[in-house]
Amino acid sequence: MKKILFLALTIAFIACESTPKDYVTLSGKITDKNSDSLVVRTRTYSKTIKVNQDGTFNDTLKVVSGVHNLFDGKESTNMFLQNGFDINVTIDTKQFDESVTYTGTGAETSNYLAKKMLLQEKVFTPNLIDLEEEAFKAKVEDIKNKLTEFVENNKNIDSTIYANEKIGLEKMSENLLKSYKQQKQIALQMANFVGKPSPEFVNYENHKGGTTSLTDLKGKYVYIDVWATWCGPCKAEIPSLKKIEKQYHGKNIEFVSISIDNEGQHDAWRKMVTDKELGGIQLLADKNWQSDFVTGYGIRGIPRFILIDPAGNVVNADAPRPSSPKLIELFTSLEI
Repeated sequence: MKKILFLALTIAFIACESTPKDYVTLSGKITDKNSDSLVVRTRTYSKTIKVNQDGTFNDTLKVVSGVHNLFDGKESTNMFLQNGFDINVTIDTKQFDESVTYTGTGAETSNYLAKKMLLQEKVFTPNLIDLEEEAFKAKVEDIKNKLTEFVENNKNIDSTIYANEKIGLEKMSENLLKSYKQQKQIALQMANFVGKPSPEFVNYENHKGGTTSLTDLKGKYVYIDVWATWCGPCKAEIPSLKKIEKQYHGKNIEFVSISIDNEGQHDAWRKMVTDKELGGIQLLADKNWQSDFVTGYGIRGIPRFILIDPAGNVVNADAPRPSSPKLIELFTSLEI
C-alpha cells in the first residue's frame, strides 16, 4: 500500500512539474496601426505577425536570445527577446517612440531599450555637429555621464546587454570624435561647390501633382532637404523645418524636400507627407540614391541640406539643419 501511495505521489509531482517554454509569447495592441501585420526581425530571423482589425495581435516565436526589431510599417522599435518570455506591448502610432510600453515576463530589458532611444534623441541634438571641437568634446563628456547614470540605474536588464552597454560607453567619446572630424572634412569638400551652378533635378514627381524641376524655381533661394521616410534623423528635423517654413512664408525662398525612397516605398512617402502635413514642395527623386542630383552632390548619408541662390548657384552644399541656429544666421546674412 505504501509503494502504491509513493508511486501515485511521484506521478502527481511529475505531472505538475512545468516544462520551460522554448518560445516567446508576444501579444499586444497597436492604436492607429500603420499596417495589417508586424514584422519581428534580426539579420538572421524574420517573423510576420498578423494584426487584427482592432489593433490586437498574439503569436509565438522561437528566437535566439538578443535584440530584435519590431516593425509596424515604416515605424520600428527595439525589444529584447528570449525563449520563455511572455511579453505584451502597447503602442500608439501618433507618438510611436514615446508610447512604446512592455509588460510581462522578460519586459525589463525591452523597456530599457525604449527609454534609451528617447534619452538619446534628447541628448544627441542635431546641432551637436555645429560646435567647435573643444565644445564638442565637453558636450560629449556630459552626454556620456548622463547615459552612464541611466545604465547604472537599470542593472536589472539582461546581463549581456548591460555588459555591452558599458563597453559602448567606454568607446563612445573616441568614436564620436572620429565621426565629428569626418563630418568636418566633408564640409570642407562641400566648399568646392560654392558659387558654382548646382547639379539639377529634372521632372521629379510632386506630391501635389505633376512634376517639378530645379529650373522652375529660379529667381528664389532654394533650401533643399534630401531625406527618406525610413531615416530617423531626417524625421527628427521635421518639426524644426515646418517652423522655419512658416517663419519664412512669403519670403524670397522655396523649401524643397526631396525623398530618395525607392519605388517600393512610394506609398509610404505619399502617406507620410500627408499624415505629417509636410509643407513646402515635396518631391520624389527619380532613381533614389542613383539620381543625378544626389550623385552630383556626392550624397552618401542623409539628411542633407543644400542652399541654392536665385541664379541657381550653390550658396552652401552642406547647409545648416533646420534645428541649428546657424541656419537663421545664414538666412539673415543673405537678407532673405
